[in-house]
Amino acid sequence: MSSSTTMAKEEQSSKPLSLITSLPQDVIVDILARISRFDYPTLSLVCKHFQSIVTSPEIFTRRALLGRTEHCLYVVLCLQNHTRIYILRKNKTNGDTPLVLIPSLPAMPLYLNFVAAGSRIYAFARKSDYEMMTLSIDCGSHSVQPFPSIPTHLNLIVAGVIEGRIYGVGCRFSEEWEKVMVVFDTKTQVWEPGMISVMKEGFMCGCVVMADKMYTRDYANSFVYDPKENKWEKDEMLNLHKWENACVVDDVLYYLDCNEKELRAYDGKRRCWQVVKGLEALLPETRRRKEWSQTVNYDGKLALFYPKENCEIWCAEISLETRQGGEIWGTVECCRHLVTSQSCFMKALDVVV
Repeated sequence: MSSSTTMAKEEQSSKPLSLITSLPQDVIVDILARISRFDYPTLSLVCKHFQSIVTSPEIFTRRALLGRTEHCLYVVLCLQNHTRIYILRKNKTNGDTPLVLIPSLPAMPLYLNFVAAGSRIYAFARKSDYEMMTLSIDCGSHSVQPFPSIPTHLNLIVAGVIEGRIYGVGCRFSEEWEKVMVVFDTKTQVWEPGMISVMKEGFMCGCVVMADKMYTRDYANSFVYDPKENKWEKDEMLNLHKWENACVVDDVLYYLDCNEKELRAYDGKRRCWQVVKGLEALLPETRRRKEWSQTVNYDGKLALFYPKENCEIWCAEISLETRQGGEIWGTVECCRHLVTSQSCFMKALDVVV
């Protein structure tokens, strides 16, 4: 092929990009705001101009105005001595891994506690006996900023979000170990004054928000906190099963019972438990490692993360249906292998961006 032909082809192939970049900035933002959020990592490789746009607050403001926001699943993996965060692709194509590392987010310490609020992820970790680390991850720009530290030295254990407020339960030592709750307003970015006493039973190991109430569990009991009444109560019916790594979809709590290999559901209004039907072909494949399993509300569906043999971590996307008589049935829409390694699955979060 002659050099003149090669040059002509290169000029021709560069014209579409040149045409787009020559448009006014607000028109480019409007065009790119209509493209799926999952394509932004590829767009950022086209040119530096595109990279700056798809990570700017401007484009995510425009996406919200256009009604183009999307639910994205962020997956946290513990790798040897640090933590990394990935995005789960919506569709796996050409043999590519469904997990995409977010390179702009630095490696973080182990044993972080994560909670999603709006388009941000808030992370809490204990740096030392006297200092807590608090980080805010902007899921639009994938940048990290510190936010005000917890006003008291607290080993934060579980957290939930109710109407834009993060309710965090942890332990602190005064004259003896005590459990307290602190509240962070994500709108004002300020910790509310004072602390809320928590029932003095054991170490918290589970937390969900259902019907604007916070449901927590320790190794022996389940509790409900109503922020309107500022009151804690035991929930004996919820306590019938040792739920953990649970989520809530349409005010129903779901968790994977790894011992019985069943997906269990608790209806808070009817105050009853049942087993989700229709998943008999999927759940026998799960291993009895509850620390690697988690259910996540993913845009009204249920994303189930679970371990299989040979250190494999899988994700199944399940649609839920309540049939006549109140029975809940699940339909597996897709099931994907995420990773095979000695890495430990820590958390998955549904974020709207």
